Parts: sequence; structure tokens; C-alpha cells
Amino acid sequence: MHKKETTQLHNKIANDMMDYINNHIDTEINIDDLALEFKISKFHFHRIFKEQMGENIYQTIKSIRLQKASNLLITNRHSTITKIASMCGYSSQTSFLRAFKERFEQTPKVWRNGGYKEYSNKILNTCQTVSLIGEDYACCEPTIVKTPRKIAYYIREKGYGNKATQIWKKIKAWLYTNNITEFEQIGIYHDNPIITKHDDCYYVAAIVPLCEVNLEDTNLPSFEIYEGLCACFNFEGEYEDILKLIQWVYHYWLPNSGYEATTIPSYTIFEKNYFLDDGGSFKATYYVPIQYT
Repeated sequence: MHKKETTQLHNKIANDMMDYINNHIDTEINIDDLALEFKISKFHFHRIFKEQMGENIYQTIKSIRLQKASNLLITNRHSTITKIASMCGYSSQTSFLRAFKERFEQTPKVWRNGGYKEYSNKILNTCQTVSLIGEDYACCEPTIVKTPRKIAYYIREKGYGNKATQIWKKIKAWLYTNNITEFEQIGIYHDNPIITKHDDCYYVAAIVPLCEVNLEDTNLPSFEIYEGLCACFNFEGEYEDILKLIQWVYHYWLPNSGYEATTIPSYTIFEKNYFLDDGGSFKATYYVPIQYT
């Protein structure tokens, strides 16, 4: 197998692993079983993942568990800390408490009682153009929809912001190569950019073709976009407005909405995408997977 083909194969394997982890984060993920699932040895499983993702798989699983838990502690006010730990794959509350405090420098209880606000503000303060939001979006009323099943082709990169522009340029080249003229543009936040340092965020740029195309030989991996209940927020504005909207949704709207978040990542469907098109601004809808309580 040529080096290019090997690289593409390893990239697909690592991305499929990430999708599996995100979709099964509420379970006890067994690395031996996962290696068998992908029909490779455990040694190559670890090597390929670290080569493609830049960190070992245990660190990645731990990071995903804690970030999802940090979101749910803010939004799911009627769920106990023990239940949230379980939803994110922790069978022991003691191990969850220890890991959470190590990651966020505070206990889950302190975080839930307001510690998340200061932590989030520190993250957004690193973005020079983002002003802290207060309740700027108080009149922003979402619509509740049931989203359909979609197959998306995507590129995943570590780093949110400047890298997003690079990723979308690659996506644009892929669209031209495959003669795709009708499509949806979707940015997926597997890492929440209001509580994760942007250099550490995994950002996914995805395309859903809206016409019949033959993509059997594409070098991009694919996955299924979440099918289910979502709260949808329309917005127009600059890059920083997306971050301010996300913070408002998690800090103000969700905790008081009567809905709870899930472990499924939120995402944005762009009507106008500054990262892909010229113009300097966005027009899009932000989708947050929710459940009725």
C-alpha cells in the first residue's frame, strides 16, 4: 500500500474511533474490544490513534467524558451529580470527582453552583474580539424541531478559530473535485469552545450533499448526523457572535428552559459561512440536541 493510501486509511480509522467514542461515551469503553471492532491489533490501535490525533486514546476518552459532564452539570439541573457521572461513563463517583477536580480545578458541586461562569469567561477572554455576554440574547427564542438523518463527509482538526478557515478551504477543494454544487455546510462542536481552550478543541467541518453524487472513492470519512429533538437558534453576525450565542444557550437558556442537554454535540448549519465564503460574517442556525424532562 502506498504511503498516501496508508495515511488516508489511518485517518479514517482514527476518525471512526473518535465517532465510536463519542457515540458510546456513556458506556465502559474497553480498548481491547474496540481494537477487535476495528480488526487491528491493540498495539496498532494505540499507534494509529496517537499518530492521527496527537494524544493517546485514554487521554481522549477521559477528556470527552469530563467535557460532556461539565456541560450536563450546567444544563441538567434535575439530574444528580451521580447520574451525570453515569451518563458520561463513570461507574465510580469517587473517580469522577477526582478526575473532574483535576481537570477544572473545582469540584462538580462548585462548578454547578456557578464556578463554570468564571471558568468560561477565562476561556473567552483569550479571544480578544469576544466581549462577555451577560444576557445579550434574552429575546432569542428558539424553535424546537426533530432533525432528520443525514450522512455527512467531514474533516476533523484540533484547534478552533484560525484552523477552521484552513479546514473549510480543504472542504471547498473537495467540493470542486467531486463536482458538488448543492450541499449543507455544518460545523460540529465535539468540544464545547466556551469551556475548552481553543487550541485543544476538536472542530469538525462537514458537508451534506443535497444531490445525487457518487462518492464511493472519496478520501473523506463520513458519519451520521444526529437524528432527534433539537432547539434551533437563528443568528447573523461575526465569528465571536457564535461563541457568545453558545455561552448564552448553555449558561442562561438551557438551565431555565424545561429541557435538558444530551451527550450529543451541538452544531451549526451555515446559510452563509465566512470560513468558506467571502463577506466577513455568518448567517446560520445553531442546533442543540435536547431531551424533554
